[in-house]
Amino acid sequence: MDTGSRRIDDLDGGLDLRATLESGQSYLWRRDDGRTYEQGASGDGWYHTVLPASTTRTNEAEVLRVRQVDGRLEWEASTPYAPDRIAELLRLDDDLEAIVSNTPDDDLVDAAYEAHRGLRLVRDPPFACLVSFICSAQMHVSRIFDMQVALAEAYGETVRFDGREYAAYPTPERLAEATERELRSLSLGYRAPYVRRTAEMVATGEARPEEAQDLDYEAAREWLTRFVGVGEKVADCVLLFSLGYLEAVPLDTWIRRAIAEHYPHCDRDSYEATSRAIREQFGGEFAGYAQTYVFHHLRTGG
Repeated sequence: MDTGSRRIDDLDGGLDLRATLESGQSYLWRRDDGRTYEQGASGDGWYHTVLPASTTRTNEAEVLRVRQVDGRLEWEASTPYAPDRIAELLRLDDDLEAIVSNTPDDDLVDAAYEAHRGLRLVRDPPFACLVSFICSAQMHVSRIFDMQVALAEAYGETVRFDGREYAAYPTPERLAEATERELRSLSLGYRAPYVRRTAEMVATGEARPEEAQDLDYEAAREWLTRFVGVGEKVADCVLLFSLGYLEAVPLDTWIRRAIAEHYPHCDRDSYEATSRAIREQFGGEFAGYAQTYVFHHLRTGG
């Protein structure tokens, strides 16, 4: 077992681990106590994620456990590369202070930054992120999370670590083998054929989400819509929460509400035009950070 810790004060802009992992941008981390997305749960619980063997340097599934307590980020892991992997997945090298200072003055964004300082964007594995957001259509965050847990437990590799069993996220090959009926039984509903066909596309090499990284932002968004069940909003989520396009602003229900109530001048006649306008409103280069803070702020009632 690899263990260690890092002082929160050493991170530019700090860290709020719970806000980061329960803000609706990642559905791949679970609280060990089973209280993910549960109001009233303590803020110092352990979270874990399991990386499939195909995404690791060891070519084995890896378990990462993290918690924030006493001003430190602590970890326990099955891999010696834990510090690097955690820093990558939680974007610990992002300078939050610089990002906040480079965002234009705005009452709503300022209130969100003040209320949730330390919330960081994540960098989830591309395939898992893609499937998560295909499942997100017309769903609350807790239901999306439950779907990903069900997929992992039904089709993911089982990993034993520190006396416990953990389920990795399914590989594309494994999900491609699932039937639509089986996926529907996990409450995926009409999303089941989308997930299966997208997994098949990745498993066969027809297309992989990370291929979008070679493109400019708007071209990358358009490229991702080739996956079944992926529209512009889902594509923006994958770009922002996995592929590092920090300018992406997914136009979900909460952001559209913010546009209607705070930025009506950004409401245009197409997704593309509205996206450009709200990105400019949120400062361009790091607009995705402002989006995520505003989303979390509005969803949690401030």
